[in-house]
Amino acid sequence: MPFDIPPPENADETDLVHRRWMIHALNLAEAAGAEGEVPVGAVIVGPDQELLAEAANRKERDRDPTAHAEILALRLAGQRLQNWHLNQCTLYVTLEPCPMCAGAIIQARLGLLVYGASDPKTGAIRSVLNLPDSDCSYHRLAVLDGILAAPCRQQLQGWFQQRRRDR
Repeated sequence: MPFDIPPPENADETDLVHRRWMIHALNLAEAAGAEGEVPVGAVIVGPDQELLAEAANRKERDRDPTAHAEILALRLAGQRLQNWHLNQCTLYVTLEPCPMCAGAIIQARLGLLVYGASDPKTGAIRSVLNLPDSDCSYHRLAVLDGILAAPCRQQLQGWFQQRRRDR
């Protein structure tokens, strides 16, 4: 079921762009959840709002602990641009990145990270750790959090509740 979340009346153009891409990521996450993956979706857009890469979690499908949505999207964007420097790009992801993904995002020198739901267990951007602003980070990452946080959080919580019921 595609997400259709109407914007608030006072939304400006930038808000609408962020919402559009986060809804795209939510739809990717929904499809991943339907396939048994933790529902996390990621989208990378270029400076002209061109879709460069999209991915969802594939850990179970690929039997790969690194197959997080963010990692897969970063790989695809780098291949598409023929450059691992993504400093002109924006990554939209439905859940705050974990330490592995935060490290990869910093390595890619991403221009902007936009995420939906905070992760109070493994969030490495603001919640548990703050890798981008730590002494170990040589890249100062711009971060915008909380975009469509409620539907992102509800999607994850609903998926985990269903999974517990099915056990």
